[in-house]
Amino acid sequence: MNKKNDKNFESALKRLEEISDLLENEDTPLEDSIKLFEEGINLKEYCEEKLKSAKIKIDKIVKKNKSLSSTEFK
Repeated sequence: MNKKNDKNFESALKRLEEISDLLENEDTPLEDSIKLFEEGINLKEYCEEKLKSAKIKIDKIVKKNKSLSSTEFK
């Protein structure tokens, strides 16, 4: 998953799970582990940004529809 246009939250999260499994595997070579770790950090940041964006959109919707209530999520 190197192309930013091919990425969405769900596929990024799935790839993070794959990376986690690979990093837990003792057979993964050190150099590969480092590359996977770096990819994982980038995906984590991407997912965090998507979640922040979604929260902002939800907050705007709730603000427009005052009858709805929003609970804070982290």
